[in-house]
This record gives sequence, structure tokens and C-alpha cells, in this order.
Amino acid sequence: MTRPGGLSASGASRKPPPSPFEAERKANQRAALNALKRARRAADKAGIPLSEWEGEFLDSVSERVQTHGRAFGDPELGAPGQALSAMQGRKLKEITKKANGEEPKRRWPRKADTKKPAE
Repeated sequence: MTRPGGLSASGASRKPPPSPFEAERKANQRAALNALKRARRAADKAGIPLSEWEGEFLDSVSERVQTHGRAFGDPELGAPGQALSAMQGRKLKEITKKANGEEPKRRWPRKADTKKPAE
């Protein structure tokens, strides 16, 4: 039996359901784009100027995520399905903290002076 419009009653013309991996990849892509937008918006709202490098980083990463679905070319740099590499995620967190007015953490803690002062 055929329905008007050329569709069959059995629904054979339906496309297969999306893969759960594909859905997760798209969700990660949207999350990365939203995080990039939030970082820029927070900096603008707080009136904190981003450095030239930080602004360029946010622009180029968001452009690559929109174009390619992820912002890095080497699959070794990030987890499967992730839109940002580990280092890009770290830099994004640093920019977000700067925009929120928080002091960035030091990567390596300062060593305490172990020398005793001369008497």
C-alpha cells in the first residue's frame, strides 16, 4: 500500500537512527563552542582586555570547531570524540579564569628557600 507523496506504509524510506557516538561528538562540539563564546562574553562583560594571542586563540579554535568538528588535527592530542585537545582545554580554562577575575594558578609551585641565612 502506498501513501500519497510516494512514501510506503512500511516506512522503508526512513533514514537510520543516528549513531550514539555521532550524537556524543556533536554534543561535545556544541559544548566546546558554547565554552568559547562564554569565555569571550565574560571577558567583555567584565571589561578585562584579552591579549592579542588570547583573542586570536578563541577565534581560530571556534572557527576550526565549526568547520571541522574539532580544533586539532592529530588524533593523539585529544580524546576520541572531543572537540578540543587537552592543552586547548587548559588554555580555555585559563582564559575563562582571567575573564572572571580569578588569579591563574602557577604551573610549578615556587620552591621554598632551603638555605639558611648567614649569621
